[in-house]
Amino acid sequence: MLVEGKWTADWHPVQASDEKGAFVRQISGFRNWITPDGSAGPTGEGGFKAEAGRYHLYVALICPWAARTLMGRALKKLESAISVSVVEPALSEQGWRFGDYPGSHLDTLNGASYLHELYTRADAAYTGRATVPVLWDKLRGTIVNNESADILRMLNSGFGKLADESVDLYPDALRADIDELNERIYPNLNNGVYRAGFAVTQIAYEEAFADVFSTLDELEARLDNQGPYLFGDRLTEADIRLFVTLVRFDAAYHGLFKCNLRRLADYRGLSRYVAAILAIPGIRGTVNIDHVKRGYYSIKALNPNGIVPVGPQLPFEHS
Repeated sequence: MLVEGKWTADWHPVQASDEKGAFVRQISGFRNWITPDGSAGPTGEGGFKAEAGRYHLYVALICPWAARTLMGRALKKLESAISVSVVEPALSEQGWRFGDYPGSHLDTLNGASYLHELYTRADAAYTGRATVPVLWDKLRGTIVNNESADILRMLNSGFGKLADESVDLYPDALRADIDELNERIYPNLNNGVYRAGFAVTQIAYEEAFADVFSTLDELEARLDNQGPYLFGDRLTEADIRLFVTLVRFDAAYHGLFKCNLRRLADYRGLSRYVAAILAIPGIRGTVNIDHVKRGYYSIKALNPNGIVPVGPQLPFEHS
């Protein structure tokens, strides 16, 4: 991680643990918002006006948080307005690295070798982990935001007429319900799989494991009753936030993170749900199962020999 702008230790997946040995995720450090007129958003400072070609996303295809932003960019038809760079899937001793692994990029925008160099370019005294996604401002040469939930919402509403305004992932009438559902799914499932995989005590692991599968069971029943999406016929940001975890489940979390009570493939409704979202134009290009497996299985703390599994055969992989 970075301490006052200096790389101080080799990358390690466990950011922090609580008194029970449970995984604790770092809070994002850059929280500015892009808005149609450049006014300040809910957090941070103003001056980040929506302009075509001004902003750039740095992402990892293994990462569900980064994938949220790629899905939002595709659904809002912002591909021509916001450029993208993809880091290599395997985690290096200095974290995310730019390179030429298939599906990855060199950093032709800033010339960085590692993502953490962008953090110190934005803040020479930055302390913390260099995480993806990063929303970068080419004009000011700095990070706008590195919180995926914020970026997804500004992709939805911050770009005005540059985006497809017929798509609203956070409609007024559903905001309270979306927020309430997000607040259940995030700790129990999105972060629950990480809590299981990176737990350092048995009790912390078992608590996370129980949360993951009780939530999957609840969602299976919900989709049976009111699908195809979480709010019936309306695709929302809640679906994006759920999908990115589900599509990685059998390839990474079931085996490597020891969430092995059931596979996603054993849930008929959830498997159908993932296949339906993959079929939406633009979404399939945000999913790269090779990057997912090569990235997660490069975590030496969990897989010291670095062997990447050949399977599983995903029923929705080629949908």
